[in-house]
Amino acid sequence: MKRIVGLLMVWLLTSQNAFAELQILVTGGVDSGRPVAIPQFKWAGGTQLPEDVANVISSDLMRSGKFAPLARTQMPQSPTTAAEITYPVWANMGIEAMVVGHIEPAGANQYKVTFELVDVLKGKNGGADAVLDSRVATVPGKQLRQYAHRISDIVYERLTGERGAFLTRISYISFNHGAQYPYQLMMADYDGYNERVLLRSREPLMSPSWSPDGRKLAYVSFEKRRASIYIQDLYSQSRSLVASYPGINGAPEWSPDGRKLALVLSKDGQPDVYILDVGSRQLTRVTSERSIDTEPSWTPDGRGLVFTSERGGKPQIYRVDLATGATQRVTWEGDMNLAASMSPDGKSLVMVSRVQGQYRIARQDLESGAVYVLSQASSDKSPSVAPNGSMIIYSTVYQGKQGLALVSSDGRFKANLPSTTGEVRAPAWSPFLN
Repeated sequence: MKRIVGLLMVWLLTSQNAFAELQILVTGGVDSGRPVAIPQFKWAGGTQLPEDVANVISSDLMRSGKFAPLARTQMPQSPTTAAEITYPVWANMGIEAMVVGHIEPAGANQYKVTFELVDVLKGKNGGADAVLDSRVATVPGKQLRQYAHRISDIVYERLTGERGAFLTRISYISFNHGAQYPYQLMMADYDGYNERVLLRSREPLMSPSWSPDGRKLAYVSFEKRRASIYIQDLYSQSRSLVASYPGINGAPEWSPDGRKLALVLSKDGQPDVYILDVGSRQLTRVTSERSIDTEPSWTPDGRGLVFTSERGGKPQIYRVDLATGATQRVTWEGDMNLAASMSPDGKSLVMVSRVQGQYRIARQDLESGAVYVLSQASSDKSPSVAPNGSMIIYSTVYQGKQGLALVSSDGRFKANLPSTTGEVRAPAWSPFLN
């Protein structure tokens, strides 16, 4: 282990930049989803509106991989209410649904936002139930972008039957070589906006993991001359050391009930998977084979773990039942498989799969065993799944620099999120946030 020469931590309570430090560059899949249209919302004020709400909604829906929003330059009209829509025109273009709306001033830095979600086919046929949802809200200027994500969540759920995950956040590690404090624990909206620094350090930070209530992050820090695991409360700022045993302390992952952490320790020899009760600090050993067992992740019901093990010769994914200890191998295809987690519905496994020397993000259907390769680079790692299972964020190399990327779970939509400063790695997607 390298010599640790010092550390300084600075907790910052406010956002460092209202804009995106991670810039989303779309690389594929924008035309393969359901055709929808989100015309620009009409603005009734005299000054410039601080946020293009319709553009945020359109981008959100496109990134899910399930929708193909029509470009504004191709729109035959710009309706702002359902009554203004000329339904046959839009239906003939194949548009299935539209989001229309308008915004007006509502006091000092307050905005009244009105929107309607409209079924175009029902509207064309004269159906009285063409408006699937309509809402009015008064929103502070600084929260217009957040409310746009909220609209996206509503639209996504009404059109797919699944909960939207656009009003969520990501955490990740930023590295700026040569900086006084090169390692930073970061948090941002899922699309890279409203980035803030949670922690600055001279020494490495690794493996952030969200608690299921979205209030805490567990992570690995090297401030004690060895890897140690901490929990940070994002609201109270309280911080506690939970694991600092001799050897490896790594890969913390919260249980679905928020009471336990699965982690990797080597205090008894080789790296093994353990479970730590966060309240009592009671430690339970899960694996004890003469092999490297690492990267634990919980099953959605909290009754088991999936983890990476070399017990079969090369790293593959195994699953253990915590009640019985019964363990079975899950992955068989590819040279090796790593860093797995289950989709929220428990039907799929998302992982890093190496085939012919290429490390790519893949999804395995647990019922059929079929494996679908989702990413295209050669050194992709650290996948984290959105809480509704629709998207995956992961680490990749883009134009020679470590950054993040997004891919929809069906592989339709792909985008890179390169950082405007430094490199970023180890992303973790938050749970649903109220």
